[in-house]
Amino acid sequence: MIPFSVLDLSPIVEGSDAAQSLRNTLDLARHADRWGFERYWLAEHHGMAGIASAATAVVMAHVAGGTARIRVGAGGIMLPNHSPLVIAEQFGTLESLFPGRIDLGLGRAPGSDQATARALRRDLNANPDEFPQDVVELMHYFQPVQEGQRVRAVPGAGLNVPVWILGSSLFGAQLAAQLGLPFAFASHFAPAQMMQAIEVYRSRFRPSAQLQRSHVMLGFNVFAADTDDQARLLSSSMQQAFVNLRSGRPSRLQAPVAGYEERLTPPERAILEQTLSCSAIGSPDTVKRELQAFVERTGADELMITSQIFDHAARLRSYEITAGLQG
Repeated sequence: MIPFSVLDLSPIVEGSDAAQSLRNTLDLARHADRWGFERYWLAEHHGMAGIASAATAVVMAHVAGGTARIRVGAGGIMLPNHSPLVIAEQFGTLESLFPGRIDLGLGRAPGSDQATARALRRDLNANPDEFPQDVVELMHYFQPVQEGQRVRAVPGAGLNVPVWILGSSLFGAQLAAQLGLPFAFASHFAPAQMMQAIEVYRSRFRPSAQLQRSHVMLGFNVFAADTDDQARLLSSSMQQAFVNLRSGRPSRLQAPVAGYEERLTPPERAILEQTLSCSAIGSPDTVKRELQAFVERTGADELMITSQIFDHAARLRSYEITAGLQG
C-alpha cells in the first residue's frame, strides 16, 4: 500500500468549541506521528461554524511543535486571500522552526462565502487568472537572494519549502504539471473530474528542480470501526455536514444519527452520492478492500485520509485502523 497522510479540518462538534477542537487536533497529530502517517495537513476555511483551522499557519505551528517526525502542511493556503510575500514569510518561519517538516499546499478558491471573502481581502477585483503568477512569485521568494533584489522574504529566502498545487478541476492539474509540482486533488468532496485531472497532470508533467517525476495525492474519506454497522453510523455525521452545507445551512459537526440516509429526499441522496463517492466505510477488512480498489483504479502515489467523525475517540480509532492497513 502507498503512503497515507492525514487531512484534519479541526472539526468543531455540536456542544463543543474551537479550543477543544484544537486540543483534539494536536492529540490526533501525535497519534498519527506514532502510527506512521506521512503528513498532517490543515486547511484554510473562513467563517465556517464547524472548522477551527482558519489561521492555518498558526495551527500548523501548534501541531509541529507537539510532534516529532511527521511532516506538517497546509492543504491548503488559499493564495488569493494573501500576498505571496506574507505566505513566504509565514512558511519561511515555520521551516526555520521545524526544518525539513513543512509542506505548502496552494489553492485558488476563497475557502469562504463571498461576504467573508470580501472581509478577508477588502477587494474582490483581483483576477483569478493571476493565481499562476502568484504561485511563481511565492516560489521565487524561497530562492536564494539575488544581487539587487529589493523584495525578499525573511525568513524564507534560501529555504526548502516544498510547494504543492491543490485542485478539484483540470486547472490545478495543468498548472501543477507545467510547474513540475506535486498535485493534490480534492476527490474527498469533489471527485467528478478526478480521473481526467490525473491523466492531464501525468501526461503534461514537466520535471522541475523540486520534482523529477509526477506525484499525485488523492483525498479519500475513511470511516473505519470494528464493524460495518458501527462505521456506517459514524459516517452519518459527515453526511449531515455535506447535506447541510450544500443546502445553505452550514453547521458544527453533528452527532451520528441511526438510519440517517433513509430519511433523506432523493436530491439529498444525490448530493451524498456525488460528493462522497471516494469513501471507505466499514470494518478493517471492508476498508482495506475499498482502499486497495481505489489505489488500483487511480494509480495514486499517496492518499490524504480525512475522517470527519463526531466522537474524538472513535475518530482516533478510525485512523488507527487505517494506519494498520499501510505496508
